[in-house]
Amino acid sequence: MKSKFHRFLSQKQLQWMVLPGIAFMIVFNYIPIYGIVIAFKNYTVVDNISTADWVGLENFRIIFEDSFFWEAVRNTLAISLLKLALGFFIPIALAIMIFEMKDGKLKKTIQTISYIPHFFSWIVLGGMLISWLSTSGFLNQILMSLGLMDTGVNHLLEADKYWWIAVFSDLWKEVGWGTILYLAGMSKIDPTYYEAARMDGASKLTQIRKITLPLLTPIISLNLILAVSGILGSNLDQTLVLMNTQNQNRSEVINSFVYRMGITQGDFSYATAVGLGVSIISIILLLITNQVTKKMNDGKSVIL
Repeated sequence: MKSKFHRFLSQKQLQWMVLPGIAFMIVFNYIPIYGIVIAFKNYTVVDNISTADWVGLENFRIIFEDSFFWEAVRNTLAISLLKLALGFFIPIALAIMIFEMKDGKLKKTIQTISYIPHFFSWIVLGGMLISWLSTSGFLNQILMSLGLMDTGVNHLLEADKYWWIAVFSDLWKEVGWGTILYLAGMSKIDPTYYEAARMDGASKLTQIRKITLPLLTPIISLNLILAVSGILGSNLDQTLVLMNTQNQNRSEVINSFVYRMGITQGDFSYATAVGLGVSIISIILLLITNQVTKKMNDGKSVIL
């Protein structure tokens, strides 16, 4: 205990630097947790949290009977699982391809081009997509010039297409940014491993399978944990920009449902109950994924 105290004193300047971050987390992350009790009350704007009437699990009972909520769950799972299936592996493949490129200028150019969409907000990208996918938009012009369509259609008004629009537009925005951690990890790999493999006659594919991917396992595990634990948190900004009355039965996700019920309709207790349930399930998914990834790291946990 004494040695820990002396070490604390020796690092007091660093400790003072950390204090604002700790204070920020306490004020904005931990104190608001008290508001969770709204999920068990009949809270309105004329009440405060302490005076609102207790209703127990009534809000959760309503959730299970709400068909619109289960529609949002279906859309969230469908979109998130498609994003996970494609968006988890494509950045790994893209990072490996960039890493293996020999032309330095071309490598930097491709990296820069792939990063750029990440820095645009969904308001900007959504406006571009709405224009491109409209009846006279860029996509229809290409399809009609190739003879694949006779007349243009507004693709965002066709609900059956929305899941794929959401998935591929998210890939377009984030796939390049997702390569950063993998490229950083590959830059730390000892090049003598590859030299030894080449001397043994290993092909490039074998080197990737036997050297690159195993040494990236901790980073892959961490990203997998974060991706799976956030599977119920489909992108709210993207949904609010691309959703319309024609595709709402396919575009409404849990986050937008909570936003609509809480902010738009003022049913704060119901929205809080939904958010609390999603948070609990996300924690469970995080713990399960962490246990699974232990096997990928010889029994070593990545985060817990």
